[in-house]
Amino acid sequence: MVGKILISACLLGHAVRYDGKGKPLSHPAIERWKDEGRLVTICPEMAGGMPVPRPSAEIENGASGLDVLEGRARVLEVTGGDVTDAFIAGARKALAFAQQNDCTHALLIDGSPSCGSLAIYDGSFSGRKHVGNGVTAALLQKSGIAVFSHVDVDTLEALTK
Repeated sequence: MVGKILISACLLGHAVRYDGKGKPLSHPAIERWKDEGRLVTICPEMAGGMPVPRPSAEIENGASGLDVLEGRARVLEVTGGDVTDAFIAGARKALAFAQQNDCTHALLIDGSPSCGSLAIYDGSFSGRKHVGNGVTAALLQKSGIAVFSHVDVDTLEALTK
């Protein structure tokens, strides 16, 4: 049974991304879930105290969100700033928010160093991606919340019927 769904704020059109934009995902299931009061919205990076806009960030050296959570990698901005602590804080706040709202699933924007669940950028700021997850996606998964990428909304929808 799918309960409430934690959703990346940018997928609902909120201008919270690093570039100051949203990335709205238009899908009938999202409208239905919204009408049913099942969506719980968060931007983990903003929850971690990051501004909008902000420099783009990637997890270093082709590492993953789990590597960041376990202290083996950092999240670095294109400008060289270390924003690891903000990403971890945002992930922890997203998890607490999901648990407080009885979220069983999450629908997150892929590619993000926070929310990516299929692929994330490799840390070279060259546009290359690799299989891996972001910090928030890793923490949610580790805590038993099923994470879906925005490209897998049909799969999540099938679970809700």
